[in-house]
This record gives sequence, structure tokens and C-alpha cells, in this order.
Amino acid sequence: MTDLPMTGHVEVPGGETGSGDPLHRGLGVSQIVFTVVAAAAPLGLVAGGVPLAFAVSGSPGMPLYFVLSTVLLLVFAVGFTQMAGRVRDAGAFYAYVQAGLGRIPGLSAATLALFSYALLLVGVNAYVGVATSNVIERYADVGSPWWAWALVSLGVIAFLGYRDIELSAKVLGAVLVLESLLLFVLDLGIVGHGGAHGLTAEPMLPSVVGTGSLGLGVMFALFGFIGFEATAVFRNEAKDPDVTVPRATYVAILVIGVFYALTVWAIVVGAGVDTVVGAAQADPEGLVLTLTRRYVGSIWADAMQLLLITSQFACVLAFHNVVTRYQFALSRAGALPPPLGVVHPRHRAPSASSAVASTVAFVTTLVVAALDLDPIADLYAWFSGAATLGVVLLLAATSLAVIGFFRRAGGRQPVWRTAVAPGVAFLGLASVGGLMVANFPLLVGTVTGAWVIGGLVALSAVAGAVQALVLRARRPAVYERL
Repeated sequence: MTDLPMTGHVEVPGGETGSGDPLHRGLGVSQIVFTVVAAAAPLGLVAGGVPLAFAVSGSPGMPLYFVLSTVLLLVFAVGFTQMAGRVRDAGAFYAYVQAGLGRIPGLSAATLALFSYALLLVGVNAYVGVATSNVIERYADVGSPWWAWALVSLGVIAFLGYRDIELSAKVLGAVLVLESLLLFVLDLGIVGHGGAHGLTAEPMLPSVVGTGSLGLGVMFALFGFIGFEATAVFRNEAKDPDVTVPRATYVAILVIGVFYALTVWAIVVGAGVDTVVGAAQADPEGLVLTLTRRYVGSIWADAMQLLLITSQFACVLAFHNVVTRYQFALSRAGALPPPLGVVHPRHRAPSASSAVASTVAFVTTLVVAALDLDPIADLYAWFSGAATLGVVLLLAATSLAVIGFFRRAGGRQPVWRTAVAPGVAFLGLASVGGLMVANFPLLVGTVTGAWVIGGLVALSAVAGAVQALVLRARRPAVYERL
């Protein structure tokens, strides 16, 4: 009994063949890119995450960190897309790590991915609740608890997630266009006015790396890209996946990276290189809204406050779809209960998996609300930080898996795609992961809290490894299907 699957084209249960009831097929490059970039929530990250990044990292160099992250992920994508043509499964991280490193690391990667994206789903949805509550209080002068609106948001997401993926893609695409246009107007307004003290390239210069916490700065930058690997998660629903998935991956990384780098640079210039950190620390939730009122007017700021809700909602919907499809792939492989792998006959979607993901998020939100945790400082910051750490570890493991898979495949392989680029990506991602771990207490606020949250991330990975070992000992037939 071998722990590694056969080399060559790898098909596993839940992949493109032998799956019984096929998922909806027909998503093109643009639809997948809309879904993936919406997970980055451009307006949500710029208005919510970026000010928090300035405040926590203490550095005005976030534009440079986005550039560095873009380059690193483009190098990673070289091996990732090469693997996509050989491992024909929608499990993404799980499928690739399993194919390259073995079934035990593969299932470990799967549980880590599920845990990370579940954290993001709940954490970002808490931001939706806060943003909605703030808007209602501002315009209707009526106070309401954040958790109530967070639960309403989950209800709408449950409705959309249960149905055809094209419905979600259309919602995500519409929201993405609106929020991107608004941010583009803000960029033009700041540049047109010359910023606070004139236009400067200082936020992009290497000298800013020495200011503040590099680890936290890069962590928040990479947080903006989370979900880009979902291009492979939607493989079973893509039109001509061998072409669509690689193209969508590169386009998504470039669109996210260029857009964020330019927009965050504009924010630094608009607030002032020397004052942006202090302004973010004083008012992280209002920094971008204040700049919008100053440079393009109060009407645009009001529109931004409203679209901030839809932006974060789109982000949560995208993460919900990713969690749903990870569960679906694991169920088809035998690692999760069979009902999660059932395709709805009318919606042609993993509707049962979607319902379970919605239920877990609903219950978790009720629990954290009962604990009276701060939805932004605690849930959003801690959960996004822990999830980003988990995803960075998964990216590093995937890079190693690419090297391992193609070494065993034999024959003539393109060295750049199968060894050099994945090797460089692994070294870069491992270094980033080390910096994040070293600086994690600064994010959480206490060393004890950092150990607890970091420990949960590690425990989620260990749980998958333990499950694989149990399956190997007690259910070898199921283990061989992983």
C-alpha cells in the first residue's frame, strides 16, 4: 500500500470523472476571476483592512508590500498552474499536496484549509454586521446589534450558496464593478489634488521596509490575495478547465496586486507619508471615508459606506463557496460524510455542503456574540490573521508538493515550472510564514492569545493528519481513495 498516488494525470473522487451527478459547467475566465477577486473584497480591504494594517504594522510601506506579494504569488502560480493540468480535482491545496507529498499531508492540508476559510467566513461576516449597523445608525438614527445583521447576511448567503454557482458569480461581478469604480474615482481625486504634500514614490521604495513590522505588513498584504487559488476549486464548474484555470489564476493575481498597490499608494499620498500611520491608529474605521470626503466629496463617501457592506458581503459569499467546495471534494474522496458530496439535481451545485457550511457559520457567530468579543479588534483582526497564516503555510506546502510530484513523474519536465519557480516560492513563503509567527503577538495583543490562536491553526492541520492515520489503520479502502 503506497501513501502516494500514481503519477501522471491524477483523478480522484469528486474530480472530473466518475462523479455521478456533474456540477454545473460553463464558468469562463471572467466569471471565475470575478468570483476570486470578489473574495479579495477590494473596497472592504481598502477601507477596513488597509487602515488596520497601517495601525498594527506601524509602516507606510503597504504599497511596496503588495508589489512584493504580487511577485511572490506570480512565481508560486508557475508551479500551481502546471499542477492544475495534471491533478484534475477541485480540491486545490488538498488535492495538490496529496498528489505531491502523500495522503497524510494532503488531508492535513485539507483540514487546515477548511479551518482557515471558515475563520475568514465568520470574521469578515462580523465586519458586515458592524458596517450595516453603523450605516443604519448614521442614516436612520437607530441602534442595532452587529450580530443581528451578521446573521441576516448569513441567511442571504445560505440562499445564494445553495443554488447554481452562476447566480453567485453574477452577484459578485456586479458588486465588484461598483466598488472598483468607486475606488478608482478616489484614486483619481487624490492624484488630481496632488495628495496631502505632493505625489511621491516614497511608499514604494525599499527604505520603508525598515519601518514598522515587516511581518505584519506582508501578512496584511497577502490577506488581500486570499482566495485566489479558488480558481482551481471551481475546476469542475469551469469551461475548458485546462485553459480556464491557469488563465484565471494569473489574471486574478495581477488584477488584485496592481489594483491594491496603486490604490493603497494613493491612500498613503492622500493622508501623508509621515502621518498615515498615526491617522490610521487614531481612526482605522474612518480613515478612507475621511479621505474620500476630502478629495471627492461627501456623496462619494456616503456611497462608499453603503458599498462597504456589499463588498464585505461579496467577500463572505466567495469564502462560503470555497468552503462548500472543499467539503464537497473531501466528501467525494471519503474523508467527510457522503451527503456533503451530493449534487443537487436541479441547481447542479453541492447544495448539502452549502447548507452545512451555513449552519456552522451561523452557530459560530452566535457563540462569539455570546462571548461579547469585539467584532473588529478581535474577530476580524484575529481571525483574518490566523487564516492568513494558515493559507501561507498551505501555499508553501503546495510549492513543495509541485516539486515532489514532478520529480516522481519522470520524463522530461520544464525545470523552471516544476523545480526552480516552486523552490523559489517555497523559500519566499516559508520566510513570510516565519515573520508572521514572530510578529503574531503584536497582532493579537498578548503572547498568550497568540499561542492560543496559532495553536488552533496548528491543531486544525494535526487533526487532518490524525484522521488520515486512523483511516489507514481502520478503513484502508477509504484511505486509498484519498
